[in-house]
Amino acid sequence: DTDEMEEWHDVYTENAKPPSALTVTHVNQTHDLQRFADIEAAVNAEHQSSEEWLKLHSLQYMNLELKNLVDRGKVGRLEPDLKTGKPKQHIQFDAYDVNEFEYKLNLAIETYTKRIKWLLTGSKRIFGNVKGERCVVCVDTSDANTGFGRLTAFQESLIHMIDEQLPSKKGLFLMSFGSDIDPLWPVIRDVNIRIVEEAKEWVMRLKPTGGCNLLKAMKHVYKLKDIDSIMLVLGSVPDQASDILCDYIYQMGVGRSIPLHCVAYDCSNQLTNVTLRSIAEASHGRYHCYTASCEEQIYTGTDISAILKEIQKAQDVINKIKDMRQGMMGSALISIMNEISTEVQKLPQSRFLPRPPGHDKPLRIEEPKFQPKSSLDWVKQHGLKAKQLDLYQVLAPNAYSYKEEFIPVIKKAVQSQVHEKAMVQFKWHDGTVKNVHVDMTQLFEYQKHLAATVSVYESRIDWLASGSRRIFGTVCERNVVILVDLSVSNVNYLVHIQHSLRLLMEQQMANKDYFNIIAFGSIAVSWKPTMCKPTKENLQEAWRWVLDLQCGGSRNFLDAFRKCVENEEERSHHINAEGVYLFTSGVPDQDVNVCQAFIEESTGGRNIKLHTILFNVDDYDANGAIPGRYANITSTAESLRNLAHCSGGRFHWIRETGIIESDDIQVITTEVDKCLNFSRKCQMLIDNVKKKYKEKYQHSEEFLALPAPSRKPALATPAQSALPSPAGQLAIKYEAEDAENHAMEAPYVRQRPSSAKTPGESMLPMRSKIRPASAKETRDPLERVHKKRVVKSSFFLDHNGKSQGGDGTGSVFRKYPAPRPIRKSVAHPTLPDNEDQMTSKDWLRLYSLSKLKLDLTKLVSGPDCKHVEQKVKALNKQVSAKYCDIFPSINIKGTVKHLQLLPHELEDYEKQVEKVLKRYLKRLQWLLSGSRRVFGTVVHKKCAILIDTSGSMVPYMEELKKELASLVWEQLYRQGCRFNLIRFSGNCEKWNERIQPATQENCHSAIKWASTLKASGNTCTLEALQLAFEDIEIDSVYLLTDGKPDTSTSLVLRQVAENTKNMIPINTISFNCNDSTANSFLQLLATETSGRYHRCHSDFDAQLFAHKLLQGGFNDAEYPHLPELEGDDLRRLGQEITLARKYLQQARQYRALYTSKSSTPAPEGSDTTQSKPVFVVGKPKK
Repeated sequence: DTDEMEEWHDVYTENAKPPSALTVTHVNQTHDLQRFADIEAAVNAEHQSSEEWLKLHSLQYMNLELKNLVDRGKVGRLEPDLKTGKPKQHIQFDAYDVNEFEYKLNLAIETYTKRIKWLLTGSKRIFGNVKGERCVVCVDTSDANTGFGRLTAFQESLIHMIDEQLPSKKGLFLMSFGSDIDPLWPVIRDVNIRIVEEAKEWVMRLKPTGGCNLLKAMKHVYKLKDIDSIMLVLGSVPDQASDILCDYIYQMGVGRSIPLHCVAYDCSNQLTNVTLRSIAEASHGRYHCYTASCEEQIYTGTDISAILKEIQKAQDVINKIKDMRQGMMGSALISIMNEISTEVQKLPQSRFLPRPPGHDKPLRIEEPKFQPKSSLDWVKQHGLKAKQLDLYQVLAPNAYSYKEEFIPVIKKAVQSQVHEKAMVQFKWHDGTVKNVHVDMTQLFEYQKHLAATVSVYESRIDWLASGSRRIFGTVCERNVVILVDLSVSNVNYLVHIQHSLRLLMEQQMANKDYFNIIAFGSIAVSWKPTMCKPTKENLQEAWRWVLDLQCGGSRNFLDAFRKCVENEEERSHHINAEGVYLFTSGVPDQDVNVCQAFIEESTGGRNIKLHTILFNVDDYDANGAIPGRYANITSTAESLRNLAHCSGGRFHWIRETGIIESDDIQVITTEVDKCLNFSRKCQMLIDNVKKKYKEKYQHSEEFLALPAPSRKPALATPAQSALPSPAGQLAIKYEAEDAENHAMEAPYVRQRPSSAKTPGESMLPMRSKIRPASAKETRDPLERVHKKRVVKSSFFLDHNGKSQGGDGTGSVFRKYPAPRPIRKSVAHPTLPDNEDQMTSKDWLRLYSLSKLKLDLTKLVSGPDCKHVEQKVKALNKQVSAKYCDIFPSINIKGTVKHLQLLPHELEDYEKQVEKVLKRYLKRLQWLLSGSRRVFGTVVHKKCAILIDTSGSMVPYMEELKKELASLVWEQLYRQGCRFNLIRFSGNCEKWNERIQPATQENCHSAIKWASTLKASGNTCTLEALQLAFEDIEIDSVYLLTDGKPDTSTSLVLRQVAENTKNMIPINTISFNCNDSTANSFLQLLATETSGRYHRCHSDFDAQLFAHKLLQGGFNDAEYPHLPELEGDDLRRLGQEITLARKYLQQARQYRALYTSKSSTPAPEGSDTTQSKPVFVVGKPKK
């Protein structure tokens, strides 16, 4: 009865899990859901772990295990073995079944490889694939993980992971832990945009927090409710033992399905990896390892290792199939029906390679709507010059050359002065400087046209990188022959070659007049004897012929090219090939010079162009077929580039990831670079014009302070027009000085437009017509300074003075005008981030504090800063000027100066010096890194390196060999130097007779020679130097030794001075030498030959010094102390660093003077007119 039923109660459903989709409602629905589970799992592959993903992609699920292959065989009757008498099994397989099974295995391996590549992209490479809907992220912020410069990279990685993986979660909780825990929120939060931004800000606030108390962090995490996964990022060894952590996590996880995703972040300690793996296993979670220095560690993670095991299983089955082809599998005799070995030879090789869908189907031919052009021809019609968008074409009508002519009346040469008043100077394309009138409206329209043109060029590049043009480039000619490389080294890429040809015939061949295809290995084979029209039937027939091609032999390019250009039957029908496209993966069998000469001779006068397409194959099997001639990929590209350019053709270089180099795209990118360059020059012109107007209107407050003009119309009389008022004369004088000297000390005077003039008004400025009310109003405050003149006294000469052509008078100058003070502003220098391979002397010529205009002494030592005291007769004592109480006083080199740099200017100066000081520290770290720590910076291109192998070098030989290898690859090879190695002890030995270019072969040879060096004997330095001077090509010598020579040091210096007639510098290197006498000799030897002295500082840690200095914020000018660096490069840079720290400390002291002066009030009743003691940095002046 319904009346007796209990009342319905609402169920609490907050955070409740939805019912399973397999809950039985109807049998048919359950079956449908089970059938749909596979599709749903494939769609959600990105949110699955490898274990879940392999449930639908494993070999067992796809029935590709060895037992599945054996089930397809037919077991024959048992036959006795003649030797043992035991029964022998005989299994027969269908050839089609075996090939299909092997093909599916290859497809499975390809799928697994793609999954691994996906797991190694983005933040998944560092942190793995983060699972779960309501996730907890625990981050290790111990000193070991976030110290020593690791924090910045760690923060960038975390922000990348937050942006890529966490926004798709439903709930999120973030916590960092070190010695103590620091959660971002008290509870788990629902994910939205604000929460994600808070997480990023939290990451940027992370800092080292001591140890690694992982147990305390786990206790806090397991108290949280409504979580389904925990991500643990650890970069150091936990404080607790591994067994304790595993036991706790195992006990806390009982009855709760909360897996831990453990990430070992760039940790080289094996104990951390073992601990995290154990924790992941205890919680049924996953383990991921990332190490920046060792790529192999990342493959030990749970997700990737599970897929690698499946790949290994598939490879084992493929190996078993290879054994089956040999006739045996274990103790069973295998015979594949239809004589499989014979049938395999008849089948095309592409049958055994993975093929794209529809590979064997007929072509889907597209008719191109226009005849394409090469980019060179296309630019002739759409380039900047063709569209009249060259900047010099636009500016030419308003550009005037700089002129200098002789004026007979004044008898001197006069230069044009238009530039400063009405025009802007601009450097022309021929190197000359012209005066250009800048039309702002014209340049604005011009830049809009440039932007539209760049969009057209970008569309062209996108079009060139699409379809078959990405592989072959644009096929422009009407009669085309395709040469296809089918050497044995391309056997694994046969399907790739066929697919490329398919795209070419579908997209670019239908509108040609004639075409042909020639495949070549050791022998060249053509599709047709002569070129044919590209009808649909011919294209389909050519495609079927391509499908039957097989790889074999080497690369007989000349045979294929001769078959193309020496076809007499084509000549008889007046059909000539216009474009030959070579599609290859390596250099020809013949020498490149021979091929180039034949191409130039055969194409001369016939309008035939050879275009080369290199598809990159960089995984040759060392155990497989080796091509006839081998070259590395750089040499191969250079050879094919030369083959194409010698006939006027184009070079195209591709690989699986995209286009590496293309002549077509290079032409377009050159035009884009021109557009960017022209746009920057336009901006420079506009900035110069704006700057000029800013300088004119800079003193607007002085202009407003002028007396107002009279409102009554002035009488137009000749006297008024000819004689301006004294104030007008003064204004005209100031304007002339402003225009000529850029001093900007007189206010700008406006003029009325000509349209507003009355017939009687003169052309003088309005201020010249103002009648002053009084002399006081017209007085200029700087008049005394401007009118200061030279004071001289005259005297009469005797008659000898008159007889020599003079007028009999002379003069003596007694007083000169004082220099005009110019206020100096703080410069904002820009230093390059990349290091230049030059000496510190040359580098500081460009970027020293003096060159960057950051010399504090010069900034505060202007002529207007001098402290002045004059004696007042009435008071009978020295009295300071009135402004002495306004500005603080400082002592500069014994002279008291007034500090006119304001506090905000000093603060700006400190920021600029700190920026420059950080750049100096970066340069110091670079000089003490790599091979530069031992050998210094190699700045010469032709050098001989002398190596001391005397008996005293025995403890250091292994270190020296490693540093020599680093020198060869890091400096000599990278700079393209020519070098030679000479070792000396009791005798001398050269690596080579003359200096050699730093090619890969020569570098390997030099390192191999250096590895055989042994230390013994004396130190014959003089003989080694004389042996080096025998090579007349060298321009420098680098001498590495650990002590003095056996002979007299004065004799060595004297002999070197005689031998260095061409002034060859000797750069000396003191290697582990603590003898001050020997170091002095090396320093003197380098100085007298204009070389450099370098000493290896093994006890100085530049990284630690820079870290301490940056952490201290440059607050102390003495700590940390920079040691005395003896090498020339290091010493000069160290002196500049010390000077910058000194200037920084002085600027802070100067700024503190303002604070102390403003915080000290004047006492009541004090006489402010009397001179006060001047506060000088260090002590007050009495």
